[in-house]
Amino acid sequence: MNRFSTILIFGSLLISLISCDLVKDFTYSVNPNPLEMHGDSLRFTVVVNVPEKGIQKKIRAEITPKIGNTAIGTWIIQGEKVTGNGQTVFFKPGGTVNFEMSVPYSSDMLAADVKISGKVFKGLKEKLTLTEKKIADATIVTPLMVKKEFKMIYEDDAIIRSVDKTKSATIYFDRSQTIVKANELKDEDINDLIVWIKESPLNPKIKINSINIVGYASPDGVEDNNSNLSIERTKSARTSLISLMKKAKIAGYTDTANYIIQGKGEDYDGFKEQLSLSKSISDADKNLFIRILEMTKDPVKRETEMINLGKSYTELEKDVFPKIRRANIVINYTENGLTDDEIVQASISNRSILGVEELLYAAKNLTQDLNEKARIYQLATSNFDSDYRGHNNLGAILFSQNRISDAKTSFEKASSLKDNTSSKNNLAGVILLDGNKSQAIKLMGQAKSVDPKNSSILAYNNAILNIMSGNYSKAENNLKDDSFNKALALTLQGKLPQATKVLSAITTTSESLYLKAIIAARNGESVDAVVTNLKQAFAKDSNLKTKASKDREFLKFMNDTTFSSAVN
Repeated sequence: MNRFSTILIFGSLLISLISCDLVKDFTYSVNPNPLEMHGDSLRFTVVVNVPEKGIQKKIRAEITPKIGNTAIGTWIIQGEKVTGNGQTVFFKPGGTVNFEMSVPYSSDMLAADVKISGKVFKGLKEKLTLTEKKIADATIVTPLMVKKEFKMIYEDDAIIRSVDKTKSATIYFDRSQTIVKANELKDEDINDLIVWIKESPLNPKIKINSINIVGYASPDGVEDNNSNLSIERTKSARTSLISLMKKAKIAGYTDTANYIIQGKGEDYDGFKEQLSLSKSISDADKNLFIRILEMTKDPVKRETEMINLGKSYTELEKDVFPKIRRANIVINYTENGLTDDEIVQASISNRSILGVEELLYAAKNLTQDLNEKARIYQLATSNFDSDYRGHNNLGAILFSQNRISDAKTSFEKASSLKDNTSSKNNLAGVILLDGNKSQAIKLMGQAKSVDPKNSSILAYNNAILNIMSGNYSKAENNLKDDSFNKALALTLQGKLPQATKVLSAITTTSESLYLKAIIAARNGESVDAVVTNLKQAFAKDSNLKTKASKDREFLKFMNDTTFSSAVN
């Protein structure tokens, strides 16, 4: 990134090599200057200019560069008659030598000078010691402003707030009959049905939606007659049911309009099902009955052929047809679950009645207090230890409470129970705070989601790692919404107008004001523009004064009294 004249020749900084002609004064260009930290490293180029007749043919200069107090290797420049691994410069024309540097960044390089010293040799004999000289400034560390605020992914509950259910009973009819026999109304399923209907109003969670009566006929008669027969059976069943309602003093269901009736005619599917259950009819005759029904369209001939099966037909009349000649009474109702208030109360005083879905739902939706969320999630992990979701979500809450070690334990437990994207993402956030960026990147590489909400979170968190790795364009692509990190990624690419626009769209913080000051400096704006933003940042966080006083982004203002008075 170019700033303050990206390639700055340091006032022809010279190595004064005493008054001798072994070497003449070298000059240095450093790009970029000040040095910049990207990823974990400082990458820069040093061009050493050796003037005409600047180094004797048998001379070797070993130049030792340092950033602050950290030595970063040795540069060797040698005359044309020296053998070795240095870079050769011919005596008469002189020349230039390039050194490409990549140095791991350490905190002591933050506000440091890049200096050189060294020695001059002729053969193995040291001839001169080079005086230490400054050649550049170090280091711009603006990427370190990235907010490492990993967004957590919570696993959803699968709570069902209401369930559609049925309650049923069956009335059976004699062959070709529609009259309800008295003993049918005394059957246990009918009695249970009447009792249930009578008691249902006492349960506020039950809502009856409809009462359906469906009639059927056996497939051994005339099809048209069977159709009418099935309809009449529904009407008879309805009449009998209403009579029972009146007797039980259930006034709400004595009107025929409360019932939905439907005649299904011949119940061929029911016939096959009941036939398959018969123990008294051979499999061969079962198959024959099916073929007769499927292939014989004439109802008289069909019945004659079945009667001809003799004993099997008698068993058919005994075991199969009586179960088909019927009217099914089906009550369709909705049973509602616990209300929100009931779930909250149960989580305190009656925990055993809550399932894992209710607990996950309650923690997510029924409280905003982080301690209360943690309590409910802990209850979920205690009662349903094998469900990874409770452990994952508890870890996410603990992370937001800055209980990082406890959060890590929860995420690892969730991951051990099930390989899942949520825990990988969340654990990456913990590991990043522990300083293990490479492991965080590995975990995020394994985290995939088709859920748009979770995909957005993954992209945001990956953008944090992108910035920390020096991949600012990829970070920009991952950051769909305006945020501080997006403004930072744009700034680090030199997209200053776009960065300014993002900062104007987000909540103003001390960090955003400080970044505005950096943008002003990079834009070449006046010291007043820079200081105005800095003062506003200091008003929100006075600790930023110390940062600004050393920040190489403001190097050209360091000796300006307006700047120095603001940061001191």
